[in-house]
Amino acid sequence: MIAVTINGHRHDLDVPDDMPMLWVLRDVLGITGPKFGCGIGQCWGCTVLVDGKPRPSCGLPAKAAAGTTIVTIEGIPEDHPVKAAWREAQVPQCGYCQPGQILRAVALLDETPRPSEADIAKAMRRHICRCGTYQRIKAAILLAASIKAGERPAPPPWPTPAEADTPAETFALNPFVSVATDGTVTVLSKHLETGQGVLTGLATLVAEELGADWGQIRAAHAPADERVYNNLVFGPMQGTGGSTAIANSYTQYRQAGAGARAMLLAAAADHLDAPAGELRVEKGVIRHEASGRQATFGELAARAATVAPPADPPLTPASAFTLIGTSPPRLDIAEKVSGAARFALDVRLPGMKTAVVARPPRFGGKVASFDKAPALAVSGVTDVVEIPSGVAVVAENTWAALEGRRALTVQWDDAGAETRGTADLRREYLALLDTPGGAVRRDGDVEAALSGAATRLSAVYEAPFLAHAPLEPLNCVARFTENGLEIYAGDQFQTVDQENAAQAAGLADKRTVTIHTLYSGGSFGRRANPGSDYIVEAVHVAKALGKKVPIHLVWDRGDDLRGGRYRPMMLHKVEAGLDTDGRLAAWQHRIAGQSINVNTPFEGALIKDGVDVTSVEGVSDMAYAIPNLAVELHTTTAKVPVLWWRSVGHSHTAFAVESFVDEAAHAAGRDPLDYRRELLAGDPRRLAVLDAAAKAAGWGAPLPDGHGRGLAVHRSFDTYVAHVAEVAAQKDGTFAVTRVTCAVDCGVVVNPDIVAAQMEGGIALGLSAVLEEALVLENGGAVPENFNRYPILRFDRMPTVDVVILPSDAPPTGVGEPGVPPLAPAVANALFAATGRRLRRLPLLGEQPSDARSGG
Repeated sequence: MIAVTINGHRHDLDVPDDMPMLWVLRDVLGITGPKFGCGIGQCWGCTVLVDGKPRPSCGLPAKAAAGTTIVTIEGIPEDHPVKAAWREAQVPQCGYCQPGQILRAVALLDETPRPSEADIAKAMRRHICRCGTYQRIKAAILLAASIKAGERPAPPPWPTPAEADTPAETFALNPFVSVATDGTVTVLSKHLETGQGVLTGLATLVAEELGADWGQIRAAHAPADERVYNNLVFGPMQGTGGSTAIANSYTQYRQAGAGARAMLLAAAADHLDAPAGELRVEKGVIRHEASGRQATFGELAARAATVAPPADPPLTPASAFTLIGTSPPRLDIAEKVSGAARFALDVRLPGMKTAVVARPPRFGGKVASFDKAPALAVSGVTDVVEIPSGVAVVAENTWAALEGRRALTVQWDDAGAETRGTADLRREYLALLDTPGGAVRRDGDVEAALSGAATRLSAVYEAPFLAHAPLEPLNCVARFTENGLEIYAGDQFQTVDQENAAQAAGLADKRTVTIHTLYSGGSFGRRANPGSDYIVEAVHVAKALGKKVPIHLVWDRGDDLRGGRYRPMMLHKVEAGLDTDGRLAAWQHRIAGQSINVNTPFEGALIKDGVDVTSVEGVSDMAYAIPNLAVELHTTTAKVPVLWWRSVGHSHTAFAVESFVDEAAHAAGRDPLDYRRELLAGDPRRLAVLDAAAKAAGWGAPLPDGHGRGLAVHRSFDTYVAHVAEVAAQKDGTFAVTRVTCAVDCGVVVNPDIVAAQMEGGIALGLSAVLEEALVLENGGAVPENFNRYPILRFDRMPTVDVVILPSDAPPTGVGEPGVPPLAPAVANALFAATGRRLRRLPLLGEQPSDARSGG
């Protein structure tokens, strides 16, 4: 028996001595604030305070915790200066890592009440935030220090729904908007909140048209039903991706709010006995000025629900907006700071068991045989079953399941497995790039223009396989019911997941599959996969156990990094010809890499004439005015599963295009900004962000020796982004990115602070890939098993980011992904400006090729 004091309460624990306190807290005590991210103390998402000092609870055995006092995020008061500052600075995005970040900050300020920026960087560098909130974390810590010192008053506590003995009755006015008798307005989001701020964005659209006070607005995930909640860009399908959430919902959610407003006005006209045209709506109250009578939304909710919805309610003109274009607090911030936010990994159902799966180490491998006896001998393990993807170990808790899998013996059949590694694939791709590929775009006569050019250039650019690595590993709960199946997940692809879950369960109707969508701890595309891999695994395990118990299927970090669905490795060969004035006269561009969409349900829509549009986007629609242009594609095959990654094909095409334009500018002896401006004379929106970023960054102003600036501009998902990166080269050949200036045009801006946050996050994720990320394959399998072999950008490498948002009255477009593509070329171009060395292989701090095809 082990005695521990946790959040002020003594617990006598009968658990194995070596059970990590992470799993004691989460699975034994139900304290889910500490988050599982790696299991080896590399991400610190599971941080707790042990006798006041931060420790990763995944590396703290229960026996070592005996007699200590432990504090989790739940034990930090809501009025603590750090939590107050975190809310004020609007730090969280997905929020999964934030409990650990906050506890580290609490400990830092206890030890160093007035930390310097260097103190903060040193303390926080152990913590991974895949969303890239580092800049806001620094601001929050500095703010908390000021509050704690009494220099600034603590921000007032955020309003929360009043506690009531009986919950308020709620009335749905349409599928998106409900009003409760206490005045609370709940907006149902058809899109997954994975950190991009969509719950707040969609609620803002409704609140604007409804005339609600922001303090009465709440948001929740909608049920899975594409007949009502389909993504209007995707067609008859509910799902989140492609930076489409606000773009496809903008008019729809405004109409939902306007319709609800009209129903409330009709109810008020009846209730107040006044003409509807004489009524005024303001902050959740409808008033009749002439009589002085008024009624709240809550008082009118029941009556409004009986009013027929209007067919085409008028929308508020932009000149009268009071919420759209402003930055009210995000609706999910408070619970992500408190630790109350519920992720799929936090789901606890009666009788639930946890399953982990042993999968083939080589892609395409299969189970030949296995010995389950050693796994069953592990305390807490209850079952070992084979499923299509491998062998599942089922246990009473996550720790027992993981230990059982370690003990499991599996023989693999690799007869049909992949055997090549990254080096092998690279050689094949390079050979392909020397041969013509399938035609994608052809303008003019490229061959003739190249042969007659005054100057010819050629370069190869390389982008590696990349893992999404969301900090919350893939997981979900599957529970069979009398009428079908329930899924609890941070679900990004509801319709696809319903269909695949129903098929795996043997259910004829996908509508018997109920999906409970929860917050997801990041995704970056990974949770939206055509095969619904982690969802289907959970269903198979639950089915194999006779459909009797809920199954929590959990991937660990090794499963995540070695489980496939990567951004594909892509190589580009670009040749150009300049005329005697240095202008681009010809551009030939060949790409080699795997298709994301082949053999998926999306093949018909996204593969045209043998060309996967996501392989060539950003090149096939290149805006530079080049009279002779040819784009070709070699679609390669491998058994390595690939998938869209944040910004999809743009993540590699922008690197090649914007780096090579820079090379052409230098070959012509021209300033890279001026050179681009001439080539983009017919593209005013692209020119505008380019000019805005350059001006804000002080383009052309002198820099210290060893420093350089580089720029890049790109359009993706109909959003225009330009970055200017500043780098400082080190004598040892490394470099640091010190500042990134971003300019973005995303049409009408719903919430400027969320736009800025998404640019900051996209820059952070893009920089992580620029510096060190590369998923290396050997002998048909992935090499890295955790963050110690797959480095992620940390606090001390995050540059200062400045974001300029251009005003626009164009329809709103997405911001979740477009901040990523221009970052890599901007940094590479800045490094060239600082050192004269041109690096063409990502990651830039990784090994550069010795064959000089991609080297500088």
